[in-house]
Amino acid sequence: MIRITVFASGRGTNLQAIIDACKRNEIKGKVIAVISNRKNAYALERARKHNIKAIFVDPKKFSSREKYDNKLLEILRLLNPDLIVLAGYTRILGKKIVDEFYGKIINIHPSLLPSFGGRGYYGLRVHRAVLKYGCKISGCTIHFVDDGVDTGPIITQRCVPVFEDDTPETLAERVSKEEHKAIVEAIKLFAENRLEIEGRRVRILSKG
Repeated sequence: MIRITVFASGRGTNLQAIIDACKRNEIKGKVIAVISNRKNAYALERARKHNIKAIFVDPKKFSSREKYDNKLLEILRLLNPDLIVLAGYTRILGKKIVDEFYGKIINIHPSLLPSFGGRGYYGLRVHRAVLKYGCKISGCTIHFVDDGVDTGPIITQRCVPVFEDDTPETLAERVSKEEHKAIVEAIKLFAENRLEIEGRRVRILSKG
């Protein structure tokens, strides 16, 4: 049973998908904590409803990015998770955290990386950019986190069509449904020790 810590800044729908998959034993693990940079993030409320530790760390209370990251690192060391999931987390984890937990941090991104990734590409901004560019297909990516932004080795991707009458909101809703499936798939593989990083590639090992 792996111990999972989830970082989230918003509604926490991917968090809910993870919690539900753990409860039905699709994922051999449990969510031990949810951390957010937003006090009113509904993800924290979801955590409380499921008796999961809900932790708000206010960036405004720290005089520098480094001090904020040091606080997060302190919390993570105490929690000692096997896996950290960034599920709609709007801040970038510091290098110290990424280095210490490399290979144990995964991120959900609402596009088919490497397209529409990097600084400034999050939430509806991604879907607006996809529509503006005229893409016919979009989707989501689950990847390991490295010290870049949305640049880590890709675990899995899922596609959705882009329709002529799509708005950023309708496209986001379609992509979100695939995110829920993809994140559960990726965590399941991680829990089964079936993911192997080889440079930029992630090999999915067969069972047994």
